[in-house]
Amino acid sequence: MKKKSTMFMAALMGVSLVLGACSNNNNGNNNTAPSASADTGASSSPSETSAALKDQTFTFLNYSNPSWPYDKNWVVYDYIKEKTGVTLDVQIPSGNLLEDATSLAIASGEMPDLIWSQSKASADKFGQQGALVNILDYVDEMPNFKAWMEDHQTETQNMLSSDGKMYEFPNSGLGESNRRTWMYREDIFKEQGLSTPNTWDELYETLKKLKAAYPDSYPLTFRNGLRYFYDFGAGFNVSAEIEKNKASVYMDSESGEFKYAPIQDEYKTMLEYFNKFYKEGLIPKDFLTMDTKMWQDIVSTNRAFITLDYMGRIDFFNSALRPDNPDFTMNFMAPPAGWEGGPQHNAYTAVSEEGFMIASTSKKIDDIVKFIDWFYSEDGKQTVSWGKEGETYSGDSFIKDYADITDLRKSTGLSTDGTYAWFDFDAHISVSSPELQSAYEQAPKYDGAKSSTLAFTPEEQQILSTKGDSLNSNRDENLAKFIMGTRSFDEWDKFIDEQKKLGYEDIVAIYKTAYDRAQAAVK
Repeated sequence: MKKKSTMFMAALMGVSLVLGACSNNNNGNNNTAPSASADTGASSSPSETSAALKDQTFTFLNYSNPSWPYDKNWVVYDYIKEKTGVTLDVQIPSGNLLEDATSLAIASGEMPDLIWSQSKASADKFGQQGALVNILDYVDEMPNFKAWMEDHQTETQNMLSSDGKMYEFPNSGLGESNRRTWMYREDIFKEQGLSTPNTWDELYETLKKLKAAYPDSYPLTFRNGLRYFYDFGAGFNVSAEIEKNKASVYMDSESGEFKYAPIQDEYKTMLEYFNKFYKEGLIPKDFLTMDTKMWQDIVSTNRAFITLDYMGRIDFFNSALRPDNPDFTMNFMAPPAGWEGGPQHNAYTAVSEEGFMIASTSKKIDDIVKFIDWFYSEDGKQTVSWGKEGETYSGDSFIKDYADITDLRKSTGLSTDGTYAWFDFDAHISVSSPELQSAYEQAPKYDGAKSSTLAFTPEEQQILSTKGDSLNSNRDENLAKFIMGTRSFDEWDKFIDEQKKLGYEDIVAIYKTAYDRAQAAVK
């Protein structure tokens, strides 16, 4: 029987300030690993399973990560079945395009029971079309999830759609694996007697010295074109998305106002640095088309010495390259400030929008919510993070000596897409090298502002899609031109006028409206 969501949300918003303060600091990353005496079958408050589940199968549209492709024989699925009785009939879409496959399934009327989401915006869109279950209608059937929400109010509120409903289950813990940071070749810096740069001026001088020592190199190399300008912008206090389908809007930390990043003076300053880098061969000439393989090849062949990417890449490179070059050391680098005394910030990327969604057409909704509820129990968290006592882990470590987290994922399926909701990140830390463990300790000191996940109405989404596409296309084209020198910075004001005519002010206004709506909902 469905439960009304409004009464629950009112109760949730009324939780004491003390509990709220605790929840803001409890993001699932400070859980300790299971102790040697831990009993994975022991009960914990409020309950490990909301009700006994019969053996059954749910169809599940999921994603296969190229770095650890889906394997139906992963033991994590065996452990989930042992605990819940559920077998997941996993369907991987053709071309691995999950959102497109979800759209096709909805249009055909033949939806699976469960769907893995990679984007809250997509979940909101499909949910408001009536294709997904409003999770809040079933809260009273999920005691573990209900308790989890009370302890994780920020994560809960971030998953609400503009209509006050929730179409995707939140997750916590694995967002830490999405941290991106600056990294550098510590061994090459020592060889050249270099110190890590504290400002972008120092970065420029350091890159020139590396280029002189290694003429065939591109000392600063990064992948995915303009995407990581979201991260580079943090050093200039203008951290905003630069992706095809995302608006470059950010909240200014000083004024508390939403602004459009690409027209800011600080953004222009950053582009001027990249223009110098490009002209002097300090970044690759084909940086706009630099894919993962090209980037990995350059980094691994002594042709790049500073990069910015996911922190797990520290172990990725060190593990692969040290057998042939024992001195090879990729390590964490503090982010340089855009100006002397400026912010040494990384963009805050330790978040994840992935999670389970339930199809509104499923005939097994009551059983599915009981199944998902287990993932929010202590037993569920421990099982999907560490596996099974005596088989995959013992005490506070894994039994097998995995090379890195990728090796663990490929071998067991633990922490792969569609196998978790609440995760103990200490499981990841336990298979990390000393360099990566140190990086995870240092990185939070340089966190930039944490942005709220905003929920847009269908009408707002339509404007962001139509007007936003034209705006973003003009933005990307001209940022590239400024960097490569095919458009002079003397035309900067003209560029701002072009962006204004394409409607950046309307896009900023939508973000402000969505933010004000979210704030009003929690008062």
